[in-house]
Amino acid sequence: MPLRLLRQIVRVGTISEPPPAPDAPQGAADGAAAIATHEAHAIQAEILALLGRALAIRQVDAGSCNGCELEIQALNNPYYNLEGIGIKFVASPRHADLLLVTGPVSAHMEAALRRTYDAVPAPKRVVAVGECGCNGGVFGESYACRGRVANVIPVDVEVGGCPPAPVDILRAIRTAIGGVGSDSSRAA
Repeated sequence: MPLRLLRQIVRVGTISEPPPAPDAPQGAADGAAAIATHEAHAIQAEILALLGRALAIRQVDAGSCNGCELEIQALNNPYYNLEGIGIKFVASPRHADLLLVTGPVSAHMEAALRRTYDAVPAPKRVVAVGECGCNGGVFGESYACRGRVANVIPVDVEVGGCPPAPVDILRAIRTAIGGVGSDSSRAA
């Protein structure tokens, strides 16, 4: 049996897919990458000018389906490279400059979200991510759900979409930090 199999392999040869086509010449994909790179450098310069250090973000899941979290995690991949432009995620709200909140606020997460918001030092900014964070999504307001994030804590910037694209989240973060120096005495 093994000898017969070897003869068949020799007779038929290797069956595989054709090799991939060579890379396309300079075009739309390179133009989009150049825009993303330019935007990344602008964000890095803005963060350093406003804060003088890296921007620290605390992400809070207030009851989402994890679709928005997948897009937020995509921000950490090499294409967007958040760490490289001076943005990092932190575990403690006491070290954060900005809260990134996803999902409709469930009744069980309401107190935890308020405590997290209170623990962030001033000036604090809040970005509500996704349709659920912006307007409650399909859940709305009910006995088990408080609805949108703004019903529980003040929100500075909202990013619509289900889920929003990583670049939209990045633009919202940039918009939120744009006003950090202007409202440094805002209280909870």
